[in-house]
Amino acid sequence: MIGRLSARYGPPAAAFAVFLLAWEAVVRLARLPPYVLPAPSLVATTLIADRATLFASLWVTLRTTFAALGLAIVGGSLLAILFSQWKWLERALLPFAVVLQVTPIIAIAPLLLIYLPAWGAVLSCAFFVAFFPILANFSLGLASTDRNLLDLFALYGASRRQTLVMLRLPAALPYFFAGLRIGAGLALIGAVAAELAAGASGQETGLAFRIVEAGYRLDIPRMFAALVLISLAGIAIYFSLSALAHLVLRHWHESGGV
Repeated sequence: MIGRLSARYGPPAAAFAVFLLAWEAVVRLARLPPYVLPAPSLVATTLIADRATLFASLWVTLRTTFAALGLAIVGGSLLAILFSQWKWLERALLPFAVVLQVTPIIAIAPLLLIYLPAWGAVLSCAFFVAFFPILANFSLGLASTDRNLLDLFALYGASRRQTLVMLRLPAALPYFFAGLRIGAGLALIGAVAAELAAGASGQETGLAFRIVEAGYRLDIPRMFAALVLISLAGIAIYFSLSALAHLVLRHWHESGGV
Protein backbone atom coordinates (compact mmCIF):
# COMPACT_ATOMS: atom_id res chain seq x y z
CA MET A 1 0.00 0.00 0.00
CA ILE A 2 2.75 2.46 0.98
CA GLY A 3 4.69 1.62 -2.18
CA ARG A 4 1.65 2.24 -4.37
CA LEU A 5 0.97 5.58 -2.67
CA SER A 6 4.60 6.62 -3.08
CA ALA A 7 4.58 5.69 -6.76
CA ARG A 8 1.38 7.66 -7.33
CA TYR A 9 1.94 10.78 -5.23
CA GLY A 10 5.73 10.89 -4.99
CA PRO A 11 6.42 12.61 -8.34
CA PRO A 12 3.80 15.37 -7.84
CA ALA A 13 5.12 16.03 -4.31
CA ALA A 14 8.69 16.23 -5.61
CA ALA A 15 7.65 18.58 -8.43
CA PHE A 16 5.83 20.82 -5.95
CA ALA A 17 8.88 20.90 -3.67
CA VAL A 18 11.08 21.93 -6.61
CA PHE A 19 8.55 24.66 -7.47
CA LEU A 20 8.68 26.06 -3.92
CA LEU A 21 12.50 26.01 -3.88
CA ALA A 22 12.60 27.81 -7.24
CA TRP A 23 10.09 30.39 -5.98
CA GLU A 24 12.19 31.00 -2.85
CA ALA A 25 15.37 31.31 -4.92
CA VAL A 26 13.84 33.79 -7.39
CA VAL A 27 12.54 36.04 -4.60
CA ARG A 28 15.85 36.04 -2.76
CA LEU A 29 18.09 36.47 -5.82
CA ALA A 30 15.91 39.21 -7.30
CA ARG A 31 15.41 40.78 -3.86
CA LEU A 32 11.72 41.23 -4.50
CA PRO A 33 9.90 43.14 -1.76
CA PRO A 34 7.15 41.24 0.12
CA TYR A 35 4.41 43.50 -1.25
CA VAL A 36 5.36 42.36 -4.78
CA LEU A 37 5.94 38.65 -4.19
CA PRO A 38 6.55 37.12 -0.76
CA ALA A 39 8.82 34.10 -0.43
CA PRO A 40 7.28 30.77 0.64
CA SER A 41 9.22 31.00 3.91
CA LEU A 42 7.61 34.37 4.67
CA VAL A 43 4.17 33.01 3.81
CA ALA A 44 4.73 30.12 6.22
CA THR A 45 5.93 32.52 8.92
CA THR A 46 2.86 34.73 8.42
CA LEU A 47 0.59 31.70 8.57
CA ILE A 48 2.04 30.74 11.93
CA ALA A 49 2.03 34.29 13.31
CA ASP A 50 -1.59 34.98 12.26
CA ARG A 51 -2.89 31.46 12.89
CA ALA A 52 -5.48 32.56 15.47
CA THR A 53 -7.26 34.91 13.06
CA LEU A 54 -6.77 32.84 9.92
CA PHE A 55 -7.86 29.53 11.40
CA ALA A 56 -10.92 31.12 12.97
CA SER A 57 -11.88 32.46 9.54
CA LEU A 58 -11.11 29.08 7.99
CA TRP A 59 -13.58 27.46 10.38
CA VAL A 60 -16.29 29.92 9.30
CA THR A 61 -15.68 29.09 5.63
CA LEU A 62 -15.53 25.33 6.23
CA ARG A 63 -18.69 25.39 8.33
CA THR A 64 -20.55 27.01 5.45
CA THR A 65 -18.97 24.60 2.96
CA PHE A 66 -19.97 21.46 4.87
CA ALA A 67 -23.46 22.75 5.59
CA ALA A 68 -24.01 23.53 1.91
CA LEU A 69 -22.53 20.18 0.88
CA GLY A 70 -24.80 18.32 3.29
CA LEU A 71 -27.85 20.06 1.90
CA ALA A 72 -26.68 19.39 -1.66
CA ILE A 73 -26.20 15.69 -0.90
CA VAL A 74 -29.68 15.34 0.56
CA GLY A 75 -31.43 17.48 -2.05
CA GLY A 76 -29.48 16.20 -5.05
CA SER A 77 -29.79 12.54 -4.07
CA LEU A 78 -33.52 12.70 -3.36
CA LEU A 79 -34.23 14.58 -6.56
CA ALA A 80 -32.10 12.15 -8.59
CA ILE A 81 -34.07 9.22 -7.16
CA LEU A 82 -37.35 10.95 -8.01
CA PHE A 83 -36.07 11.63 -11.53
CA SER A 84 -35.23 7.94 -11.97
CA GLN A 85 -38.75 6.93 -10.99
CA TRP A 86 -40.74 9.55 -12.88
CA LYS A 87 -39.23 10.81 -16.14
CA TRP A 88 -41.89 13.50 -16.52
CA LEU A 89 -40.62 15.07 -13.30
CA GLU A 90 -37.07 15.10 -14.67
CA ARG A 91 -38.21 16.82 -17.85
CA ALA A 92 -40.12 19.40 -15.80
CA LEU A 93 -37.49 20.29 -13.18
CA LEU A 94 -34.09 19.60 -14.74
CA PRO A 95 -34.05 22.86 -16.76
CA PHE A 96 -34.29 24.84 -13.53
CA ALA A 97 -31.29 22.99 -12.11
CA VAL A 98 -29.35 23.69 -15.31
CA VAL A 99 -30.16 27.40 -15.07
CA LEU A 100 -28.78 27.52 -11.53
CA GLN A 101 -25.64 25.73 -12.66
CA VAL A 102 -24.81 27.91 -15.68
CA THR A 103 -25.54 31.25 -13.98
CA PRO A 104 -22.31 32.70 -12.48
CA ILE A 105 -22.57 32.46 -8.72
CA ILE A 106 -20.77 35.77 -8.26
CA ALA A 107 -23.68 37.40 -10.11
CA ILE A 108 -26.30 35.73 -7.91
CA ALA A 109 -24.66 36.55 -4.57
CA PRO A 110 -25.43 40.32 -4.51
CA LEU A 111 -29.07 39.58 -5.37
CA LEU A 112 -29.38 37.01 -2.58
CA LEU A 113 -27.89 39.51 -0.11
CA ILE A 114 -30.92 41.72 -0.73
CA TYR A 115 -33.43 39.05 0.33
CA LEU A 116 -31.43 36.95 2.82
CA PRO A 117 -29.18 37.61 5.78
CA ALA A 118 -25.46 37.42 4.99
CA TRP A 119 -25.01 33.88 6.33
CA GLY A 120 -28.07 32.67 4.41
CA ALA A 121 -26.87 34.21 1.15
CA VAL A 122 -23.41 32.65 1.51
CA LEU A 123 -24.93 29.26 2.35
CA SER A 124 -27.32 29.44 -0.59
CA CYS A 125 -24.55 30.27 -3.05
CA ALA A 126 -22.42 27.36 -1.87
CA PHE A 127 -25.45 25.06 -2.06
CA PHE A 128 -26.38 26.09 -5.61
CA VAL A 129 -22.95 25.30 -7.07
CA ALA A 130 -22.62 21.97 -5.20
CA PHE A 131 -26.14 20.77 -5.93
CA PHE A 132 -26.03 20.20 -9.69
CA PRO A 133 -22.91 17.95 -9.93
CA ILE A 134 -24.38 15.59 -7.34
CA LEU A 135 -27.78 15.60 -9.01
CA ALA A 136 -26.37 15.14 -12.52
CA ASN A 137 -23.90 12.37 -11.66
CA PHE A 138 -26.28 10.44 -9.43
CA SER A 139 -29.05 10.70 -12.04
CA LEU A 140 -26.64 9.40 -14.68
CA GLY A 141 -25.68 6.50 -12.44
CA LEU A 142 -29.29 5.55 -11.77
CA ALA A 143 -30.06 5.71 -15.49
CA SER A 144 -26.97 3.68 -16.44
CA THR A 145 -27.96 0.49 -14.65
CA ASP A 146 -27.28 -2.61 -16.74
CA ARG A 147 -30.39 -3.34 -18.83
CA ASN A 148 -29.83 -7.09 -18.57
CA LEU A 149 -29.94 -6.88 -14.78
CA LEU A 150 -33.08 -4.77 -14.92
CA ASP A 151 -34.69 -7.38 -17.15
CA LEU A 152 -33.59 -10.10 -14.72
CA PHE A 153 -35.20 -8.27 -11.79
CA ALA A 154 -38.38 -7.81 -13.83
CA LEU A 155 -38.35 -11.50 -14.74
CA TYR A 156 -38.29 -12.47 -11.08
CA GLY A 157 -41.11 -10.05 -10.29
CA ALA A 158 -39.14 -7.50 -8.28
CA SER A 159 -41.08 -4.39 -7.33
CA ARG A 160 -39.97 -0.89 -8.29
CA ARG A 161 -38.79 -0.29 -4.74
CA GLN A 162 -36.81 -3.54 -4.64
CA THR A 163 -35.18 -2.74 -7.99
CA LEU A 164 -34.25 0.72 -6.76
CA VAL A 165 -32.79 -0.37 -3.41
CA MET A 166 -31.11 -3.61 -4.48
CA LEU A 167 -29.92 -2.72 -8.00
CA ARG A 168 -30.11 0.90 -9.09
CA LEU A 169 -28.70 2.55 -5.94
CA PRO A 170 -25.66 0.25 -5.58
CA ALA A 171 -24.92 0.53 -9.31
CA ALA A 172 -25.05 4.35 -9.07
CA LEU A 173 -22.64 4.66 -6.13
CA PRO A 174 -19.50 5.22 -8.26
CA TYR A 175 -21.28 8.05 -10.07
CA PHE A 176 -22.48 9.47 -6.77
CA PHE A 177 -18.98 9.63 -5.32
CA ALA A 178 -17.67 11.23 -8.51
CA GLY A 179 -20.31 13.93 -8.21
CA LEU A 180 -19.63 14.26 -4.49
CA ARG A 181 -15.96 15.02 -5.04
CA ILE A 182 -16.82 17.64 -7.64
CA GLY A 183 -19.61 19.13 -5.53
CA ALA A 184 -17.41 19.40 -2.43
CA GLY A 185 -14.81 21.43 -4.28
CA LEU A 186 -17.46 23.65 -5.82
CA ALA A 187 -19.11 24.16 -2.42
CA LEU A 188 -15.84 25.59 -1.13
CA ILE A 189 -15.51 27.79 -4.22
CA GLY A 190 -19.10 28.97 -3.84
CA ALA A 191 -18.60 29.80 -0.17
CA VAL A 192 -15.48 31.84 -0.93
CA ALA A 193 -17.13 33.65 -3.85
CA ALA A 194 -20.19 34.50 -1.76
CA GLU A 195 -18.01 35.70 1.11
CA LEU A 196 -16.26 38.05 -1.31
CA ALA A 197 -19.64 39.51 -2.27
CA ALA A 198 -20.90 39.65 1.32
CA GLY A 199 -17.76 41.21 2.74
CA ALA A 200 -18.15 41.94 6.42
CA SER A 201 -21.95 42.09 6.26
CA GLY A 202 -22.22 39.43 8.94
CA GLN A 203 -20.67 39.20 12.37
CA GLU A 204 -18.48 36.29 11.28
CA THR A 205 -15.94 36.66 8.48
CA GLY A 206 -14.46 33.87 6.42
CA LEU A 207 -11.13 33.57 4.67
CA ALA A 208 -12.33 35.45 1.59
CA PHE A 209 -12.87 38.57 3.67
CA ARG A 210 -9.39 38.16 5.19
CA ILE A 211 -7.93 38.08 1.67
CA VAL A 212 -9.73 41.29 0.71
CA GLU A 213 -8.77 42.91 4.00
CA ALA A 214 -5.12 42.02 3.52
CA GLY A 215 -5.24 43.35 -0.03
CA TYR A 216 -6.48 46.74 1.15
CA ARG A 217 -3.59 46.86 3.63
CA LEU A 218 -1.05 45.59 1.07
CA ASP A 219 -0.32 42.73 3.44
CA ILE A 220 0.49 40.37 0.57
CA PRO A 221 2.07 37.62 2.73
CA ARG A 222 -1.19 37.35 4.67
CA MET A 223 -3.12 37.12 1.41
CA PHE A 224 -0.94 34.23 0.31
CA ALA A 225 -1.29 32.58 3.74
CA ALA A 226 -5.09 32.71 3.47
CA LEU A 227 -4.94 31.33 -0.07
CA VAL A 228 -2.73 28.48 1.14
CA LEU A 229 -5.31 27.62 3.81
CA ILE A 230 -8.12 27.57 1.24
CA SER A 231 -6.08 25.34 -1.08
CA LEU A 232 -5.12 22.96 1.73
CA ALA A 233 -8.75 22.76 2.85
CA GLY A 234 -9.87 21.90 -0.69
CA ILE A 235 -7.17 19.25 -1.04
CA ALA A 236 -8.05 17.72 2.32
CA ILE A 237 -11.75 17.57 1.44
CA TYR A 238 -11.03 15.96 -1.93
CA PHE A 239 -8.73 13.27 -0.55
CA SER A 240 -11.03 12.57 2.39
CA LEU A 241 -13.91 11.89 0.01
CA SER A 242 -11.61 9.83 -2.23
CA ALA A 243 -10.68 7.72 0.79
CA LEU A 244 -14.36 7.28 1.64
CA ALA A 245 -15.09 6.19 -1.93
CA HIS A 246 -12.20 3.72 -1.71
CA LEU A 247 -13.58 2.19 1.48
CA VAL A 248 -17.04 1.78 -0.02
CA LEU A 249 -16.13 0.67 -3.54
CA ARG A 250 -12.75 -1.05 -3.28
CA HIS A 251 -14.10 -4.63 -3.17
CA TRP A 252 -16.40 -4.46 -6.18
CA HIS A 253 -15.67 -1.49 -8.45
CA GLU A 254 -12.46 -0.41 -10.16
CA SER A 255 -13.01 3.27 -9.31
CA GLY A 256 -12.41 2.39 -5.65
CA GLY A 257 -8.75 1.60 -6.25
CA VAL A 258 -6.06 3.71 -4.58
